[in-house]
Amino acid sequence: MAPRLTLRPAGGLFAALAVLLLLANAGCSAGSEDRVVEVGFYAFFEPVSSSADADPASPDFNVHVGYEADLLTAIEAMEGYGLRFNRTAIPQWTDIWLRPASAEFDLAGGGITILDARTRDESGVAVVAFAEGHIDFTQSLLVRAEDALRIPDHEALLPTDVVGVLANTTGEARLLQLLGVADEDGGLAAGTRIETPSGWVTVETDGALTISAARASPELAVRTRLIAADPDRPQILYLGEEPGAEVGEPELLEALSDATIDAIARGTAGNTLAAASSGNAFVVTALDSRPERGGFVVDIDDTGLLQDINEAIAWLTDGGRIGLAEWLADPRIFLDRAALWDDRS
Repeated sequence: MAPRLTLRPAGGLFAALAVLLLLANAGCSAGSEDRVVEVGFYAFFEPVSSSADADPASPDFNVHVGYEADLLTAIEAMEGYGLRFNRTAIPQWTDIWLRPASAEFDLAGGGITILDARTRDESGVAVVAFAEGHIDFTQSLLVRAEDALRIPDHEALLPTDVVGVLANTTGEARLLQLLGVADEDGGLAAGTRIETPSGWVTVETDGALTISAARASPELAVRTRLIAADPDRPQILYLGEEPGAEVGEPELLEALSDATIDAIARGTAGNTLAAASSGNAFVVTALDSRPERGGFVVDIDDTGLLQDINEAIAWLTDGGRIGLAEWLADPRIFLDRAALWDDRS
């Protein structure tokens, strides 16, 4: 795998956030009635949720930084609220939303778009529940600066272009919809060809096989490349050291930098940070108008934790009036709200 390209915003924001988090955790003493919540967070979605060090071998890999990290730290700082969070970085994105249904985690986060399909296991049974949304998303393309004028939108992508995506993300699902490769339910158009470790799979009839933001048809669960039936559409590439291996945002950014791919289809928040941190190497284009809402996930039977998370987030976001833009302007905004918890009327 190519060396990781770690992009950081100007001014050392993430270093400051890591220090702030460590100080907040060090100063938080557990009360006898505090509940310790086991949290699994996605490690590679800056600025929403990421590890302080992207190297899984680093001791800072499990140090949680970003927008969602600060939300959780602020909940810990709410006087008498009684929740503490033990955080573990998760490098694999696929099915991260189902982790709270296991014994390992009570809550999962990482910029997870709220979808009913993501609350259900492979048998269709609802096993997790989303808390109220706390962040808004839209999708976009991240391209090299020299290609910005050439690729202003999805329609401008050429058949010679290669678009990198993460599997089972709204970035992938929305890209397939915008390119006419899949319908709103993820049903693939007849003639679509997907490369897998077992060989190429061709969709015989419309909707016979699916790729959605929650999961794909079993024979497509591990996929390395997708070629649309329409010859005017770009190729879609899934990266990894081994066929179908999981890959995070750092690898996608590296591939864009070295021209292995021509665009990254993912959320505008991450793309905007990458562009701002790239020294003018990358530009965000093809802004999608359809909004998404993201939130934390808990076990469907853990209604007490769900209620507590909802109440805390409603307070910290001032009923949804404080979001990503406000946090980027003032990273202490959630801690400042937490300090007012005891003074509420």
